[in-house]
Amino acid sequence: MKFFLDTANIQEIREAVSWGIISGVTTNPTLVAREEGSFEEMIKAICQEVDGPVSVEAVSTRAEDMVVEARRLARFASNVVVKIPMGVEGLKAVSQLEVTEGIHCNVTLVFSVNQALLAARAGASYISPFVGRIDDIGWDGMGLIREMVTVLERQKLASQVIAASIRHPRHVHESAAAGAQIATLPFSVLQQMAEHPLTDRGIQRFLADWEKVQKNMG
Repeated sequence: MKFFLDTANIQEIREAVSWGIISGVTTNPTLVAREEGSFEEMIKAICQEVDGPVSVEAVSTRAEDMVVEARRLARFASNVVVKIPMGVEGLKAVSQLEVTEGIHCNVTLVFSVNQALLAARAGASYISPFVGRIDDIGWDGMGLIREMVTVLERQKLASQVIAASIRHPRHVHESAAAGAQIATLPFSVLQQMAEHPLTDRGIQRFLADWEKVQKNMG
């Protein structure tokens, strides 16, 4: 499973990229609003930091407007992927962008296998089910990921599933076990994944033992 960073913060992106494990970035209007500066320059800067896809959200509601907006966003950089909201208008836009114009799309706000099937048939490169939001309403977010991956594979549909709305490291673990090709996660969750109390305790013990060795050698 690949890791995408869900942020528009350039410092977080640079730090995560330096770990050697980030394959892409996803953004949305909420994340962009937290940062300062020109939207276009912000996205261009992110695209320069990351070799992989950078998802940028279209905010139009009609298919024809989404297409126009997607064309503009795609001109920012060659690795821009346009996020299109699930829905009839979104499907119309994705079909034209992916099939006719070669602009990759990430269909977002997906909450059912049926929605995923429609997005995949429209040609979406990526499909983003929102795990945390599904859990919030008492449904099984990870169950949905498992079903979605299984159905798309059985139907031989090429869309990649991005586990989104990741709230904690367990979500990442379970997304990988469920077969999601990608998880997009906040920097805070990425940091938590690298930590474990037994690791910290082991390092402290090794350092204490090494200090004893140094004293004996002296």
